[in-house]
Amino acid sequence: MYLRFLLVGLLSTLFTFSPSLADQPASSPLTKKVNRVLFLGDSITHSGHYISMIETRLRLEGIEKELINLGLPSETCSGLSEPDHPFPRPDVHERLDRALGKLKPDLVVACYGMNDGIYYPFSEDRFEAYKSGVQKLIKKVNAAGATLVLMTPPPFDPLPLKKKGKLLPAGQEKYAWFSIYEDYDAVLKKYADYVLEQKDGVLMTVNLHSPVNEYTAAIRKENPDFTMSGDGVHLDEKGHRILANVILKAWGYKSAPDNAPLLKIVHQRQSGLHAAWVSHVGHKRPGVKPGAPLEDAQEIAAQQNIKISELVSKLTSKKTVK
Repeated sequence: MYLRFLLVGLLSTLFTFSPSLADQPASSPLTKKVNRVLFLGDSITHSGHYISMIETRLRLEGIEKELINLGLPSETCSGLSEPDHPFPRPDVHERLDRALGKLKPDLVVACYGMNDGIYYPFSEDRFEAYKSGVQKLIKKVNAAGATLVLMTPPPFDPLPLKKKGKLLPAGQEKYAWFSIYEDYDAVLKKYADYVLEQKDGVLMTVNLHSPVNEYTAAIRKENPDFTMSGDGVHLDEKGHRILANVILKAWGYKSAPDNAPLLKIVHQRQSGLHAAWVSHVGHKRPGVKPGAPLEDAQEIAAQQNIKISELVSKLTSKKTVK
């Protein structure tokens, strides 16, 4: 019971009074002129749960925007790869021009950094490559006539891998995604701070790093083994809900709803379109299952959209009656 009380209080603090969000604009980037929103990122974005949660909230608010997930596993914005990675990590800049040209988004939401430190201790050279990649991203998005929201990388949670003895201390010859530097989150903190410093060419920055760490630290006061990431990198759905709520709060909306049937079909629709768009734009990352032809995926999505609209109508009508 006490833990439940702690959770409720913490969530209220994170999403209502969090100092991490204090500098965020009150107005939403989803203006009337914004119809198509493109999400770019690595495997965290690729899984898409936080995007589906955002869309579910927007649907319930009567806001219908086209949210397109173009997240790609292993991707960076720096073009770097660790020596033991099985293939060169994909670089968003290899496909960015195609993505902007084919999708013509009004708003781009980008989240990079987790892979850009390539799981090594901090290095000025790697940091410069990351900063250069972020600046190229800003310039290209602006040149395409789109507005940009930059998000920090979420944190790395060392606990799960530390318990398995899979983290490496400083001074090792090599590190990799399967043998990560034990203080890698300190590297990500520097990358997150850099993102939050960006003003020119960026409509808004959103801090995903601090709220997840704050939530995890608070829960561990009662449950020291608590984690939202089995490998320290990829958040589970609870973690994605925190990401979604932080973004929604920054954009001026309520938290993501808990309606499982609605979220399930929104996520199914998002997943099919995501795979189709990723294949349609093209990439160099091996091992990604091709999506359906875009037109076929859009036909299926149109049918799913009918069911979504029906569910939303029922839910909102019930709320009105109450």
